[in-house]
Amino acid sequence: MGRKTILWLSIAVAVGACVKQPQTPHTTGDQVAVQPNGEAVNAAETQEPVNPFFAVWDTPFGVPPFDKIKSEHFLPAFKRAVEIQKEEIGAIVANEADPTFENTLEAIEESGELLSKVKPVFLSLLGSDTTDELQQIATEVKPMLAKHKDDILLNQQLFEKIKSIHEKQKYLSLSAEQTSLLQEYYKDFVRGGADIDEAGRKQLRDINKDLSLLTLNFSQNLLKENQQFEMVLETPEDLAGLPDPIIASAAQAAKARGHEGKWVFTLDKPSFIPFLQYSTRRDLREKIFKGYVNRSDNNDKFDNKENIRRITELRIQKAQLLGFESYADFMLDRRMAKTPKAVYDLSKKVWQASLPVAKKEARALQKMIRKEGKAFKLQPWDWWYYAEKLRKEKYDLDEAELRPYFKLENVREGAFAVATKLYGIQFIERQDIPKYHPDATVFEVQEADGSHIGILYVDYFPRKGKRGGAWCGGFRGQYVRDGKKITPIVTNVGNFSTPTGDKPALLSFEEVETLFHEFGHALHFLFSDVTYERLSEEVTSDFVELPSQIMENWAAAPEVLKMYAKHYETGEPIPDALIEKITNSRYFNQGFVTVEYLSAAFLDMDWHTRKKPVKEDANTFEAKALKKIGLIPEIVVRYRSTNFAHIFSSDYYTAGYYSYMWSEVLDADAFEAFKQNGLFDKATAKSFRDNILSRGGAEDPMVLYKRFRGAEPKIEPMLKRKGMI
Repeated sequence: MGRKTILWLSIAVAVGACVKQPQTPHTTGDQVAVQPNGEAVNAAETQEPVNPFFAVWDTPFGVPPFDKIKSEHFLPAFKRAVEIQKEEIGAIVANEADPTFENTLEAIEESGELLSKVKPVFLSLLGSDTTDELQQIATEVKPMLAKHKDDILLNQQLFEKIKSIHEKQKYLSLSAEQTSLLQEYYKDFVRGGADIDEAGRKQLRDINKDLSLLTLNFSQNLLKENQQFEMVLETPEDLAGLPDPIIASAAQAAKARGHEGKWVFTLDKPSFIPFLQYSTRRDLREKIFKGYVNRSDNNDKFDNKENIRRITELRIQKAQLLGFESYADFMLDRRMAKTPKAVYDLSKKVWQASLPVAKKEARALQKMIRKEGKAFKLQPWDWWYYAEKLRKEKYDLDEAELRPYFKLENVREGAFAVATKLYGIQFIERQDIPKYHPDATVFEVQEADGSHIGILYVDYFPRKGKRGGAWCGGFRGQYVRDGKKITPIVTNVGNFSTPTGDKPALLSFEEVETLFHEFGHALHFLFSDVTYERLSEEVTSDFVELPSQIMENWAAAPEVLKMYAKHYETGEPIPDALIEKITNSRYFNQGFVTVEYLSAAFLDMDWHTRKKPVKEDANTFEAKALKKIGLIPEIVVRYRSTNFAHIFSSDYYTAGYYSYMWSEVLDADAFEAFKQNGLFDKATAKSFRDNILSRGGAEDPMVLYKRFRGAEPKIEPMLKRKGMI
């Protein structure tokens, strides 16, 4: 099942106006409100409590004061923030001096400070601790921000200023980073409709408004589907085959949901994946599997098929209005891949290598079914169960045997230790920093000499109100203002196995890799060292997964496992015999994993390379797309269209789900440098930090990669790592 996703939450809506929160705390203890004209007034002079977003945040490192922020603060803050940025943009337009990089580009970059203060907090809570009230606010805020974005991007006078700078850039002494910023803003305006006629601009506004609501509705439907599903088991016979920790966790979930004395399984991965792996009750495996894959495809009020029809239709209209043949062409124009053909070419090459492996795996599982004296044909809800049995038979490796060595806190410290050995940094837990939820833990990240790098929040357990999956987000990006470096505030959010009874949270190895993966994203943003926050945050989706995926290599390295994989009761490090089993099984089930993922990447591209709206419904279109690539019936696409949040709840991975594979080619090739020079070679680590992790989107991704590796990446290391060549 899909597990990797990133949502860099602090990217602001308005052409790169990002978090620019004051870094110097107010020292008198008075709250200072920011008025629409930007002036401050002492709270004592007002008769109403100050909205926290209108006050200087007198907190360590300027983190959000979560103890003061309430739901009712968001809407007034958004409205005022939009008005303030409108005035700031108006001042830029009204400036009668000749347009320069400083009075136009930097002025835009510095606008929207209040908007960039409130938006990441709201989006973070909407994803990790949502409520009906927050979701209702989102339905009002999303179209408001879409309109505000259009107001800026369709401002002809502002565009003319940027265009004039763009046309004479070769005569300007711009740095590489300034050139990148200019290019990004110019593309923003052209892609935002500044070059089309008035009728087209009006149509584009309507499309953007509708898309903002449709994608939000898609996301909210999916969240509600996840929340409402529960499989309640009432007898011990229903639990046949399940390990004791999984049973204990299900009992805990049942108690929390008002079913004390019973057992509840949900669509959170730590709940349904172990059930599929271990339950001998085939009928129940089918029930929970179908509950997962059919989310928002049940012809009820949370159904997403009509949302998909409208979203894809409007995206085609938008792309063609802006001069692109398809929405995929529009989105890929700003990514490493550049064209749909490049994506399909790579996807087909990997598909041709992985599909025969998946078919071979299916035959092996069917053989095991027959060996048990059963006559049924292998179905998707059987795969996890028989794959786990085959792994145990073939490699003598049982996931239940591994979990005691992967206590969550030890895994987290292991990821930290890898970063310390590579880059010399340290992580200090802070108890004095406000948290948005009690489950979160906060760390200050420092260089070896104690100088401050940034703040990292980690929030690892599922709960009501948190969307599924794992992601990296944040409340502030890194940038430089008035010669001072403003440091980032980053989050790692997950839905991992929870503590049960007197046992701590014990992770599966897949969860271990996910924790390392998201931590890799965090390092990318923590190490950012650029002038403009726009460039620290905006990294193409097919490059942004390189820092995260390369971290997974250390998670499974034998010498690293010895560092952090310790039995939660005895403290003994993981035995060499178990490490050897992990190493020997590294090729196991790779056909399934690759085919399940790649089928979703193909589905994404097929939805978004269309040049005309599809006539059939989402399920019919999906079935045709998967039949075309020859997906075998024993494997279901990682995400069905109706629950494919990566591509239908936002734009970041739209026509971009292939990015994980593209970045996997990069990470496998890049990790070869560490394998050649040493897993913790300081020079290689420094080069990776300097050329990849610190540069964000300040330069072309391939230029950065070649600067680190000395050449363009090769696909062979990735295929070799999967055991396909």
